[in-house]
Amino acid sequence: MTDHVQEQEMEIEALEAILMDEFKEIHSGESGLSTSNRCFQITLSPQDDDTDQSTSTPVQLALVFSHTEKYPDESPLLNVKSIRGIQTNDLKVLKEKLEQEASENLGMAMIYTLVTSAKEWLSERYGQDADANNAEEEEATKDEVIVPHGEPVTVDTFLAWRERFEAELALERAKLMPESAFMATKEKKLTGRQWFESGRATAKGAAPVSEESDVEDEEDIDFDDDDFEDDEEDMLEHYLAEKSDSSSHSSKRTA
Repeated sequence: MTDHVQEQEMEIEALEAILMDEFKEIHSGESGLSTSNRCFQITLSPQDDDTDQSTSTPVQLALVFSHTEKYPDESPLLNVKSIRGIQTNDLKVLKEKLEQEASENLGMAMIYTLVTSAKEWLSERYGQDADANNAEEEEATKDEVIVPHGEPVTVDTFLAWRERFEAELALERAKLMPESAFMATKEKKLTGRQWFESGRATAKGAAPVSEESDVEDEEDIDFDDDDFEDDEEDMLEHYLAEKSDSSSHSSKRTA
């Protein structure tokens, strides 16, 4: 003979160990069942087992049950109540579903099976609605994305930018050149009189100049900051001219 009471006690202990805070005993007057036997309530929501149950959920269900005298050889008394967000019609559909499954599982402890079925039903019924709402929110967010405005980059604008960048880079390098380089550049631009008075003409057979001329010559060749700024501009122009010539030679070779 089957010991129904022992099987029922063992099932309650197992449910307490598995469900923990979701499982509790309630007064029969709170259960909505027509019985004076012990009644229990299991709180369910459409969440995965790994999800933090302390977070707020859109829907929550209370599955209430009580063992009958011959359970599990007969179905338990069942009731479902909405804790949050579940419509009355849905509660009726779920209760009928659970009662049908209970009749199919007679002869074995079935409460945890019914819990799993109810949780899956919640996920299918209300989880899809939550996914649809999330999809709508994502679409609304996409519509609100601000498209940045600016000048589009083309081949011509890029080449123009690169030419300016290389010119500025050459100018920066020129500023870092030693003073001797500027002196050499300045000497190349001496006027005929300065060249004659600098003594180079003497080296080639020209008449020597006096010391006073040398002093005047030194004074004439003194450079100031404006001269160096001019040199930088000249060097930049020279760099761009060489770059242009190089590009032309390359084009001719290709042709």
